[in-house]
Amino acid sequence: MTVETTLDPRPSSPAESLRDLCGGAVHLAGDPGYDAARMPWNVAVDQRPAAVAFPRHAQDVVDVVQAAAAAGLRVAPQGTGHNAGALADQRLDDVVLLRTNEMAAVHVDASRRIARAEGGALWQDVVEAAAPHGLAALHGSSPDVAVVGYSLGGGLSWYARQLGLATNSVTAVEVVTADGALVRADERNHPHLFWALRGGGGNFGVVTAIEFRLYPIPDVYAGMLLWDRERAPEVVRAWAEWSRTAPDSVTTSMRVLSFPPLPELPPFLSGRQLVVIDGAVLADDAVAEAVLAPLRALEPEMDTFARVPSASLTRLHMDPEGPTPAVAAATVLDELPDAAIEAFLAQVGPGTTTSLLAAELRHLGGALGRSSADAGALSRLEGAYAGFFVAIAATPEMAQQGKADARALVAALAPWATGTSVLNFTEERTDTSTAYGKGDWERLRTIRAAVDPDGLFAANHPVPGRPRGKA
Repeated sequence: MTVETTLDPRPSSPAESLRDLCGGAVHLAGDPGYDAARMPWNVAVDQRPAAVAFPRHAQDVVDVVQAAAAAGLRVAPQGTGHNAGALADQRLDDVVLLRTNEMAAVHVDASRRIARAEGGALWQDVVEAAAPHGLAALHGSSPDVAVVGYSLGGGLSWYARQLGLATNSVTAVEVVTADGALVRADERNHPHLFWALRGGGGNFGVVTAIEFRLYPIPDVYAGMLLWDRERAPEVVRAWAEWSRTAPDSVTTSMRVLSFPPLPELPPFLSGRQLVVIDGAVLADDAVAEAVLAPLRALEPEMDTFARVPSASLTRLHMDPEGPTPAVAAATVLDELPDAAIEAFLAQVGPGTTTSLLAAELRHLGGALGRSSADAGALSRLEGAYAGFFVAIAATPEMAQQGKADARALVAALAPWATGTSVLNFTEERTDTSTAYGKGDWERLRTIRAAVDPDGLFAANHPVPGRPRGKA
């Protein structure tokens, strides 16, 4: 008796072996839910992995990592996908995108001033949990950024010039490593891994929880100053001059903003071109007012600086919340002389036409420029100013124009650039080594080779391991 068999001509995906993990919350290319699952916060980014998994707890992460390794796939951890562009620039057809947003619990130990956030928690979750205790975290300027990605990449808060990079306030990391083990890395346990995680990004494992210091900052003198863009030449020059001697207690950014005429925007923003200085001063009111006096002397049309609850700072910068299409480029400057200001204004100042929503220069220095013995892989930032230039990319044509305008501004400021990178602001594929000192970069590569010798993990900013046989 002859039995005829019909072979399925479709090749079986290696990711099929993952389908039943995470309670079934695994989406493969071609599945009905795949397109929604792969969509990052920045919806202008087209990331197409082999599969997308949504773990509910640490054991799910262990299961996905082990199954992916067995299937010959790589794993890319991702919280919100704010900085997904650099990942999508890479080959992802052998990658399981591990979205951690279902793991969002936050616990605050007020007596120890320590917060523990699961792998997908957002900064707003932490801020709201810490505020009733009079405590603040070194959160960023957006309430819906994931704690883990921000912290592993460095983290610039409104307190950064006084308290340093957020990554160096991390006290412990619970992480699933390439061998499928869930370990706790801190100063006593797995100290080399702990060092690498603090600034080394998602190259060393999937973080299931992170612990970090909180600070007794129940309120802060913070706000914004706003002028019409016609005032930009004097305002930018005044801010540059003021920032050169500003005390470490103050952290500010300066932005030239161009808003479309949209009814959902308040009248003071809709359809307007503006220059805005915002930030916070960690000082009492009298000292803060003295610090800000030279900027207030420019008579802004709006001045909101005042004593406010520290929890309000997550929305000070007016960053968009929810999925947003955007393109951006970034740079780091070691100085901001008059010639650099002229180059900046020639791109986005009065009389120019630009597609950029925001051309931002954020003041670095202070504690950001000083290393400490107990810091991680990213102990300090080179340079005096970080530039971040972003455009809304609602259509492919807008994306193309926005990227061109952002890159043109980076090119215009190139004579004053340090050649280094702030990776949390770098949304395109770049030379990751430019974010680190040479010795730190080599140590990162050595640790990567030791903990992930087969390159299981795919990060938006990759740290390659040392070739085998090298010291």
